[in-house]
Amino acid sequence: MTPAPVIIAIDGRSGAGKTTLAIELAARLREHHKVSLFHLEDIYPGWNGLAAGIERYVTTVLAPLSRGEAAEWVSWDWENHYDGPARTTLPAEIVIVEGVGAAASSARPLLDAVVWAESSDGDRRTRALARDGSTYEPFWDQWAAQEEEWLATDAVQDHADIQVLNRADGTAPDDVLRALQYLPALAAVLLPELSARRGLQLHAERLDCVPDAALLFDSLYGRSPNAVWLDSSLRTAGAAAERSRFSILADDGGSFGQEARHRSGVTRLTTGTATVATAGPFFRWLDGVWGRRAVRAPEGYACEFTLGWLGYLGYELKRETGGSDVPSDIPDAAMIFAGRAVVLDHREGSVWLLALAAPDATEWLDFARSAVAAASVAAAADPSEPGASAAVVPGTQPAPAFTGRDTEQAYKLKIAEAQHEIAEGNTYEVCLTTAVSAAVPAGPDGVDPWRTYLALRRKNPAPFASYLRFGGLTVASTSPERFLRIAADGGMRAEPIKGTRPRAAEPARDQELRDDLESSPKDRAENIMIVDLLRNDLSHFAVAGSVTVSRLCAIESYATVHQMVSTIDAKLKPGLPRAEAVAACFPAGSMTGAPKISTMAILDRLEGAPRGVYSGAIGYFSLSGAMDTAVAIRTLVIRADGAGGTELSLGVGGAITADSSPQEEYDEIRTKAYGVLSALGAGFPES
Repeated sequence: MTPAPVIIAIDGRSGAGKTTLAIELAARLREHHKVSLFHLEDIYPGWNGLAAGIERYVTTVLAPLSRGEAAEWVSWDWENHYDGPARTTLPAEIVIVEGVGAAASSARPLLDAVVWAESSDGDRRTRALARDGSTYEPFWDQWAAQEEEWLATDAVQDHADIQVLNRADGTAPDDVLRALQYLPALAAVLLPELSARRGLQLHAERLDCVPDAALLFDSLYGRSPNAVWLDSSLRTAGAAAERSRFSILADDGGSFGQEARHRSGVTRLTTGTATVATAGPFFRWLDGVWGRRAVRAPEGYACEFTLGWLGYLGYELKRETGGSDVPSDIPDAAMIFAGRAVVLDHREGSVWLLALAAPDATEWLDFARSAVAAASVAAAADPSEPGASAAVVPGTQPAPAFTGRDTEQAYKLKIAEAQHEIAEGNTYEVCLTTAVSAAVPAGPDGVDPWRTYLALRRKNPAPFASYLRFGGLTVASTSPERFLRIAADGGMRAEPIKGTRPRAAEPARDQELRDDLESSPKDRAENIMIVDLLRNDLSHFAVAGSVTVSRLCAIESYATVHQMVSTIDAKLKPGLPRAEAVAACFPAGSMTGAPKISTMAILDRLEGAPRGVYSGAIGYFSLSGAMDTAVAIRTLVIRADGAGGTELSLGVGGAITADSSPQEEYDEIRTKAYGVLSALGAGFPES
């Protein structure tokens, strides 16, 4: 008897290409493993024998193989319509079983992975009859009826670890092999494949030019269903500030491109035509996929992003960090893996093209060079307002009519309830939020997410602006606040914002507002409370004595607001899981209040709705082991409604303390919403 093998089942309706997929997958796995292959069509007892064949397969083939024993089974003679000769299938390190019913409910307890192959009805029939010709054709309807009857009581596809759209174009085997590597149950046996996946080569190429970033993104990724632009749109005195030095443009195209979405404890990752579902906490999944493939920065390249994951972590991931489970109607996290990207260095006035070595890398690099050249010519011709021609101009189309989740009176009552919780000693600062939303029907006056984002960045440039597109879900953010950065060498930094004043057109009045914020005891107290909270969060994973506050209650001015900002630095303990360090700080303390866990429970009760993307984090997790994320504030979420229309949502909030004035707090959320709403020509809803 040999050690129990890893057993992979490939199931699907007839004609879905299971046999070819299994043979091709086995060929790829045999590069590093001993593989045994079993076809269920050899054991079905006739054209009416699906149910009986599944029973035979489970008892005489699958059960002994799962114990590491040879399987002795009786084949079926399809020409004579009777039992054929006895056969033996030997166990191996990996066993692949394929056929209709390979992953039936009675088989699943003995399987390590289930792959469901899908194809259109027309393709399935054509493929099946082309393979078996006239032998199968008279029985197609009879066999199909058995399949439907079986699947009506055993929805195998709902239990599959991997679902693959098998187009018979040769891509499915490689896609499935990549997807299998994300299943924890197969991690040990697939170590050779995982090692090869980590041994990646990075091509980096510098171009000295200054392109129109908006035009470049649209040229490269305007047709990509999933794309991310981490857009440092704020410039300071003609040069980029530290937080605004780099912009990153990427999609999930190419050989290495992947997309992942997490919702309520399940992460679904799509690689090519295959989607793999993994149950478990998101931060544990992130730790497994981030930083395992170390890629060093090339000579002369100052950005810490060396390709990797980009996207958002929604506020509802707090369920994994001490908060309660509040379901959301959008993914709790959405990310892409970029195997190629463009990075703009605003300080150096240069562009870097990054691509992992792959057969399609050369073609993409040629395309990217041309796009950069064209966008640079456009920027030189009109450097005043990049992307302006495509942006929404307020007044040129009807403004969305926003409504508030809370009326002014209702929000002030919630402020009073928060202050009651403070008086009772249950919390000492509550970041109370609400939201405004609008529904825009389909038509010529509908909302275009891309043009909307360009309008936002023109109105309110920010160091952590971003444009994220995930199919029908778009995130358009002009965030000024860093959530957390972890450098490749383990340096950690958080920069919370607490304290806001509006800008004024008249310089003297604008200076008064800035001075008022700088000298405000209340705002300083709010900021210092969050600094203390973040010092504690960082200390859990920091080298002892490394947590320092390098900047306390500094004032930064943006297009529409003055903000009070502090900076906390620390050094990550060597060897500790970086994703867990992120989780220890999530969600941002500036968006919860303090103490964090008890205050989050109070917020769930007061707010009565999920926050979604708002209050989460947006940024990247690089193959270098570095990450940098912004707090998702000043963030418009744009969703297709399924009928051609659009739903818009904007979260706003502020810190409530014992001495907060309800009117001042309500005025503050209006101020924070102004930068986004005014870019759309809209106003804060009256109540």
